[in-house]
Parts: sequence; C-alpha cells; structure tokens
Amino acid sequence: MGLFSKISSGLKKTRDQFVGAVNSVVSSFTRIDDELFEELEEILIMADTGVVTAQKICGELKKRVKEQRVTDPNMIKTMLKQVIADMLTVDNTIHTETRPSLILVIGVNGVGKTTTIGKMANRFVKEGKSVVLGAADTFRAAAAEQLTVWAERTGVPIVKHGEGSDPASVVFDTIASAKAKHTDVIICDTAGRLHNKKNLMDELNKISRVINRELPDSDIEVLLVLDATTGQNAVNQAREFKNAAGITGIVLTKLDGTARGGVVLAITDELQIPVKLIGVGEQVDDLQDFSPTDFAEALFEENEN
Repeated sequence: MGLFSKISSGLKKTRDQFVGAVNSVVSSFTRIDDELFEELEEILIMADTGVVTAQKICGELKKRVKEQRVTDPNMIKTMLKQVIADMLTVDNTIHTETRPSLILVIGVNGVGKTTTIGKMANRFVKEGKSVVLGAADTFRAAAAEQLTVWAERTGVPIVKHGEGSDPASVVFDTIASAKAKHTDVIICDTAGRLHNKKNLMDELNKISRVINRELPDSDIEVLLVLDATTGQNAVNQAREFKNAAGITGIVLTKLDGTARGGVVLAITDELQIPVKLIGVGEQVDDLQDFSPTDFAEALFEENEN
C-alpha cells in the first residue's frame, strides 16, 4: 500500500462522516447563500475542528466564493478542500539534518508515545541513520521496559537509569553516548503525566536546559503525541503542554480509529502548532509524514470519483 493509500485508508472514518454530510448539504442547495455556509460550519464542528476553526474556514470559503464570483454549490467541495490544505500548510517537516539531532517526545500516558518512538526509530534506521533511545520516563518502570522492547526490535541502543532517577540525567547521558558514537538521531521519551503540572513543567524545563547546553547547534524537535480519538480533549492537552514546553510539532496517533480527523485543523489553527506525523494503523510503517495536500485530498477523495 502506497503512502497516499495509507493516509486515505486511515481517514476512512472521518471521510465517511464528513464527505457524506458535505455531499448531502451541497446537493440540497441550488445557490450559495448564508444558510449553506451555516450548514457547512456545523459539519466542520461535528468533525471536531472546533467552533473557532470552523468559523474561520467558512469565513475564508465565503471570501473566496465572493472574490471568484462562484455561484454553483457544486464548486464548494473543491474550494473547501483547498481552504483546508492552505490552512494546514506550515512547516510540517521534522528537522534532523545535524549530527546529532534530538527528538524529545512528550504526551500523556496511553496516547501511543512509546510505540511512536519505536516507529520513528525503525524509520530512521531504514533511512540508514544511526539512532539511540533515551528512557527519560523514569516515573514508571514499565516505560523503560516497553522502550527496551522497541530498542531490541529495531536494533538500536538505549540509555536508561533506575526507576525514580532524574530524567534530565538520562537525557544528559543519552546525548553523551550519541556524541561519543557520532550517532545521527537521539530520541528521548519523557514521563506522561499532567496531574501535577508544576512538576511536569519543572521537569521539562530542566530537560530543555540540559539539551540546549549540550546541543547548542543541533536540530531539536519537541514532539507532542496526541490520540486523535479523544477529539477536542487532544486540543486541550496540546494547550496544556504548549504552556509547559516549546513544542515544535504534533504526532497525531490513531487517526484511523476515529471520525474526528478535523482535530488536525483545530490543533494547527487554534494553537499554531504544526502536525508533523500521523499514525494511520498498527503496522510499524503506519507512522506517516503529514502532508496537508494529501490530507485534504484523502478527506475529499470520494468526491473525486
């Protein structure tokens, strides 16, 4: 299955609900008017784009319709697809050009953080890059054990300390190991908890200081992993973490398991954080680069038939 096919398949639940509703609305109108835009706004909200983003999309759509003097409702789908693609087009690239580069992975427990790290490691190895994993989630013994399984599966080394040890010291030792071995990419896990935001913030700040001190000229990515099936709750999580860490991008997992794919738009628009990777299945290669164009095409794919 090609990359686009995976994304298209992963968006099936969202597309089935979203496109069906758009088709139904568009076919029931003979002209473009405010009522049509109100119906579209409601459909977008139902897809979990959020009210603010839905209003912005419809506002931009209305503006383009007026500028281009479009009168045929059947043109709306194509225009809506372009508005969505344009809104999502930011810096969606994961930057790992320097040696070493570092990816710090954050997010609450249960969102697929460890699996995401394993899949990223597998991908870099396939690209011919050397990788080291840092088990800086020392809050749970199981976290290091799960990450060790992925390290063994992908054939990459892992740096870990005992349960309850200082996460920043794990990151420091992982960076030192990478420097000594001229490793291409460092991927560090972190504890996944939000119940004590001050502790989380302090921990992430300490880790960030270590990274900035030890790798002042390296590419650094801070990726927040979110579960797409939680919809607007994922947006709320992103908002909380954004206040605690300098997030450079989002990894949205389990997109294939939800009809709430519109959350991609809410995150990008409301929080100004780019989605960089999406999980569209259980297989090790089902973690895909996020392409705004492919996302919009896949979302409306049935319309093109």
